[in-house]
Amino acid sequence: MEPKLTHLCYCLLLFLPLLSQYTIANPSSSPNPNQSINFIVSSCRTTRYPKLCIKCLAAFASKIHHNENRLARTALAVTLVRVRSTTVYVAKLTRARRIKRREYLAVKDCVENLGDGLGMLVQSMREMKKVGRSGRSRDEFLWRLSNVETWVSAALTDETTCLDGFDGKVMDGVVKSAIRRRVVHVARVTSNALALVNRFAARH
Repeated sequence: MEPKLTHLCYCLLLFLPLLSQYTIANPSSSPNPNQSINFIVSSCRTTRYPKLCIKCLAAFASKIHHNENRLARTALAVTLVRVRSTTVYVAKLTRARRIKRREYLAVKDCVENLGDGLGMLVQSMREMKKVGRSGRSRDEFLWRLSNVETWVSAALTDETTCLDGFDGKVMDGVVKSAIRRRVVHVARVTSNALALVNRFAARH
């Protein structure tokens, strides 16, 4: 296994235990989740892709309720799940039949970037959990939030950088189209999560 894919597998192993700690692992089963939908809609207006934001978070309305910390954490959890899925998909393309050499190299670089971004999101979720604990000093609270903002921003950069290797018409084709569609989606989800973290930071 190549070093970069080994790093990716390590990130995925770090990711698995986190699922049990966040609302993404157990969507709302409340019969009346709509009571918190307005809060999500209002919060999502601050994001760049509000419709996507609402679509991603609406299922967790009754767990989020009106809690901005839970909103940000859930947005990060949703992002991590989708980035993880995209990373696994793109990694499989390195073994696709008839893949051209230049496509292989671009896919390999993309996997590296997505893997790095995945690691940043894992760190962000862990840090955001600490932000929500009581007894933290104001300075520590702000420091941890700053860490989360920095890491999510870095993850977004990694995701968009993933597509750099596919620039130019010479790279046009099925591989580029499949990757671009998925990466653009997760970049938008990540952008929304970052906006909600920034909103939480600005209001506290």
